[in-house]
Amino acid sequence: MPIYEYACDKCGKEFEELVFDDSTPPCPHCGSSQTHKLMSCCCCVHGAGQGGGESCASSGGGGGCAGCSGGNCASCGH
Repeated sequence: MPIYEYACDKCGKEFEELVFDDSTPPCPHCGSSQTHKLMSCCCCVHGAGQGGGESCASSGGGGGCAGCSGGNCASCGH
């Protein structure tokens, strides 16, 4: 079962949730059912197929590698 990232339209908090079906989970912070799935960036392995890869350090739920600023891999060239 995948873990998805969501944002609450009411309080603006972001959260992760283990999802078993297509339902949208309520916000664990305020209880609102007005939540939406976020687009996730997966940049956890660089250089695959070249004898190994470089691990990424997560930046507080936003993803991205250690060289990224603000969780955006476009800023570090990966």
